[in-house]
Amino acid sequence: MITAIIIDDELKGRIALRQKLKDYCPDVSLVGEAGDGAEGLRLISQHLPEIVFLDIEMPMMNGFEMLQQLPRKNFHLIFTTAYDQYAIKAIRFAAFDYLLKPVDIAELQTAIEKIKNERQQGNTTAKLEVLEHNLKNKHSLGKIAIPTMDGLLFFNVSDIIHMEAQSNYTVFSFVNRPKLTASKTLKDFEELLPASDFFRPHHSHIINLQFIKRYIKGDGGQIEMQNGEYVDVSRKKKEEFLKLIG
Repeated sequence: MITAIIIDDELKGRIALRQKLKDYCPDVSLVGEAGDGAEGLRLISQHLPEIVFLDIEMPMMNGFEMLQQLPRKNFHLIFTTAYDQYAIKAIRFAAFDYLLKPVDIAELQTAIEKIKNERQQGNTTAKLEVLEHNLKNKHSLGKIAIPTMDGLLFFNVSDIIHMEAQSNYTVFSFVNRPKLTASKTLKDFEELLPASDFFRPHHSHIINLQFIKRYIKGDGGQIEMQNGEYVDVSRKKKEEFLKLIG
């Protein structure tokens, strides 16, 4: 059994999640519930749960402030929230799971299954550092957690030059770093990275617009990046790309 606690100031939210865990997640044992951050801290210390379901918005002490007070964070963290699109994107950048209220049963089961398949506690401390950095810099999500076969690695978004699809994986090219293979699809990163800085000129490529060196004319054409890599432009993306670069 996987032990868990729920921290949420809304009684209805706690009851609903408790019932869904009971009915649809038989491998999860709920060992406590808290209605505020202070009680949440006490329960985590007392029960040492493997999963913490944490509401972001709570009075007095919100979820992020509560986490800052924890000396050790060796548990899987699943955020629950009803709104705040920026916070959700920051959570995804840090590779945390989140559940939108009201909690969808299939999404809850997926999150639990993912945790069951992980060998470690999900680098919670390092992921929180990325999350806290991005929440403090609301005009730019500056850091991203990239999942690899060996675990999560953390990078500055501005250091990404180019991404190339390889089946269900993505190969990253960085400034002054070796290439890296991520265990997510190119589509996953396209949904995450800001469209103001990144563009997908071809179904197999995403580029950082800041690192374009030149455009070579052709049927669709080619982009030469500042690191010497060449990226094809598909015919259907050519017009959009040329408008984008002015």
